[in-house]
Amino acid sequence: MTFEKRKYGLLWNLLLITSGSIIFSIGVKGIIIHHGFIPAGLFGLGVLCYYIIPSVSAGIWYFLFNIPLFIIGWLLLSRRFVLYSFYAMFVAAASYEIITVDFAVKDQLYAAILAGIICGLGSGIVLRSLGSNGGLDVIAIILNQKYNIGIGKVYFVFNLALFAMSAFVLEIDLIIASLILVFILSYVLEYTLALFSQRKIVMIISDNNKKIAADMLDKLKLGATFIKGNSAYPEKERNIIMAITNNIMLKPLEEIVFSNDENAIFIIENTFNVIGSNFSKRKIY
Repeated sequence: MTFEKRKYGLLWNLLLITSGSIIFSIGVKGIIIHHGFIPAGLFGLGVLCYYIIPSVSAGIWYFLFNIPLFIIGWLLLSRRFVLYSFYAMFVAAASYEIITVDFAVKDQLYAAILAGIICGLGSGIVLRSLGSNGGLDVIAIILNQKYNIGIGKVYFVFNLALFAMSAFVLEIDLIIASLILVFILSYVLEYTLALFSQRKIVMIISDNNKKIAADMLDKLKLGATFIKGNSAYPEKERNIIMAITNNIMLKPLEEIVFSNDENAIFIIENTFNVIGSNFSKRKIY
């Protein structure tokens, strides 16, 4: 079994979810709670409730808030996605209760930056699985599928309301630091996803396209597609090579192209993810 197939199996997904959820909880327990920050999403709501009612921990609040959402998700989404997401929520809540850690970062800005990096990394690792971080992810996907409401809009509205409520409980400095934390968390999350999934779309225009395509397949084991095109001047029909690759294969591919045709045009475009064939499989919600 190849790695591409194995990574969609149960053990690989549980590994991603477990490690990512624990990393996220370490960021919350080791930094966020010690500084009184508010993380985004449903865990952020749990942390806010903990600040108001300290007798119930943020992990318990988070678990309680998730129960009705997972019941709805069980009825409207795929069972596999809900079970993976429920496991992620359970691990995050349980590890938060078990882990005792303090990074001892004194400066508020440094703490917000470090917490954003750790929590963003953990969230990104979980989202590489066939599940999610639970909580708000579940309701956002339901609203997107049923009413075509953008997932980003759901997060924005929820977090806007969350920080508005926080203004009645926390000092303005803590809210600003929390916003910095959430911004960095979002950036690191996106970077973590791109680190695993980003591909390059390559377009090659050359009069020697058949030889280039043959060398791509023979030397790099890289498939290609011919797209019919017409040059404007001089007017001429030609095949344009389109291929999907990654950063590692980019330089060898460039060498093949220009060793066959020094006048070729080599166009590179970033793409976040490619679904289908031997690339990523579609995530079924």
